[in-house]
Amino acid sequence: MGRGKIEIKKIENINSRQVTFSKRRVGLLKKAKELSILCDAEVGVIIFSSTGKLYEFSSSNMQEILARYIKGQESSELTSMENMQQHDKSPELNKLKAEIARLWKMHCEHITHLMNNIVAYFCYVFLISPEFISRMMGKELEGLNFKELQKLEHQLNEGILSVKDRKEQILLEQLEKSRLQEQKTELENEALREQIEDLRCSSRTNNGNRLLDQRSSGINNNSGAACSCKSQKDSHSDTSLRLGLSVEIHQKRKIPKIEASSSDSGSLMVL
Repeated sequence: MGRGKIEIKKIENINSRQVTFSKRRVGLLKKAKELSILCDAEVGVIIFSSTGKLYEFSSSNMQEILARYIKGQESSELTSMENMQQHDKSPELNKLKAEIARLWKMHCEHITHLMNNIVAYFCYVFLISPEFISRMMGKELEGLNFKELQKLEHQLNEGILSVKDRKEQILLEQLEKSRLQEQKTELENEALREQIEDLRCSSRTNNGNRLLDQRSSGINNNSGAACSCKSQKDSHSDTSLRLGLSVEIHQKRKIPKIEASSSDSGSLMVL
């Protein structure tokens, strides 16, 4: 019996999906290799799994193939635009085509920048392959010999030492930061204590000034009262002195009158 037709849709079962991906990936890369050998063609295949793992095949150099692809795409698009300009001579169409060409140029520049980033990413991936990362994590060690395992162990030890050094550096930086924060807090507390002491001194000074003002006002009131009493006594003494003088003068005035009356009576008796 012939093989049944498979419906092309996403496989929901994760295990089945991984098995299908592995089989079809191997088949696709095999077909690409056969195509490049049989037909003498430059072939480049890039595959990213659903987990982000990279698989690629190139008949020569992947970077050269990508650069050739970008260059060929730009040249073909520019050629098509030139042909359209030669066929259509309408001014409005020429304006539209010029705008399209400008936008397409911007698009090509963006694509070039994007492809350069992809090439840089591939360079990074080629330097640090997924297999190397897996081996650094202790996986996929079956194909390594004794010397390769020793080299991997040495790299892991160096990595662990680097991690420890970095951890110690971070701890020292945190301790230094904590020490500086503690010094800053102590300085702030000292400044607050000085402010509180200044406030206490100023309040004491204000209270002392108030007491002095109250005492000085009391002394002034007492001195004013004493002065008023003294003035009253002086006024009474002046009045008594005045009264005494008037009595003496009155008596002196009465004495000659008595003497005159007595002399008159004597003269009468003589007569």
